[in-house]
Amino acid sequence: MYAQLRETADELAGILWREHTVYRERGGGVVIRGEHVRRWISLAPTGGKDRALLRAGRLLDGGTTAPARSEIIVDLTAGTAELATICRRLLADVAAGADTAHGPSRAGRPEGRSGKRAKPERAARAARPGRPRTSRHTSFGSWFVLLCVAGVLGVWLYSVFGRSGY
Repeated sequence: MYAQLRETADELAGILWREHTVYRERGGGVVIRGEHVRRWISLAPTGGKDRALLRAGRLLDGGTTAPARSEIIVDLTAGTAELATICRRLLADVAAGADTAHGPSRAGRPEGRSGKRAKPERAARAARPGRPRTSRHTSFGSWFVLLCVAGVLGVWLYSVFGRSGY
């Protein structure tokens, strides 16, 4: 299955982008990166014969991949032109989603900007379920453990240094 995915990815990469990188991902799929367009496409096996999960997303600053914005299951027996059309549609969805949802990157913008939105206030920490905490003092159980450790240490010291004749 990997060989078929790799062949298909190489053909798609040649059709979609002149500059591209094709490599294998951990899950057994194949990724096509278009650094110049800041997008990626992934073909991953689905378990069915001649079917693959096609995902598309964008590349973040620094070259890391953002999570997939759109995905679809495709039939690998379809022609390369059909798959390229599907890829272009997914990439258009990614581009449209990136422009409307997140806007352009903040990289290169000056710090003091008039249209800057204020951060929402953080909510107060919710109380943990269970017993409410009344104080931060050492509990009885902790004192008991400390006394036991001190007792064992005292017995050991007595056995080593407490005998006559040392």
